[in-house]
Amino acid sequence: MDAKKLIALVVIVFLGFWMFTDPASLADTSKSAASGGWDLTTEAFSGVIDFVGAMD
Repeated sequence: MDAKKLIALVVIVFLGFWMFTDPASLADTSKSAASGGWDLTTEAFSGVIDFVGAMD
């Protein structure tokens, strides 16, 4: 088994264990990570729009 498959398996097992032992905490963490990812995406697009607008 190569390293990528082993790491993926370990992550899946860890998330499964976390889901069964503390699902509320996993849900809160997932929600905050998704919110942070969305904020990062909107900031990146705003930066690109500002950059393109400044080129005029």
